[in-house]
Amino acid sequence: QLQVVESGGGLVQAGGSLRLSCAASGFNLDGGYIMGWFRQAPGAEREGVACIDKNSFAWYKDPGKRRFTISRDNAKNTADLQISGLKPEDSGVYYCAAGTRTGLQAMCASRSGVKYWGIGTLVTVSS
Repeated sequence: QLQVVESGGGLVQAGGSLRLSCAASGFNLDGGYIMGWFRQAPGAEREGVACIDKNSFAWYKDPGKRRFTISRDNAKNTADLQISGLKPEDSGVYYCAAGTRTGLQAMCASRSGVKYWGIGTLVTVSS
């Protein structure tokens, strides 16, 4: 079965850190897939947080903030998102996505080329 599965969400206090993991199965990430993490807050659209290509070049929605770090391990078929200095506005459902035939910004900014979506993992940051 071709899928991506997220893990690592939960309830965290503001200022804390969290590491979200995404495991792909049924396909190989080194086959040229771009991996991305998206967040959807209640009542809001799903937005790209960070995307990374097979060579580990990354695109971030807010590159100046440096609180989010995306990484991938092609050998393990995983892509992670490290979040530090968590804020209540970081809360939402975080989705992992795998895309092809697209670019980093295109996939993250407009969800172009997304082929697989995970079911999401909930992150709640308490103040």
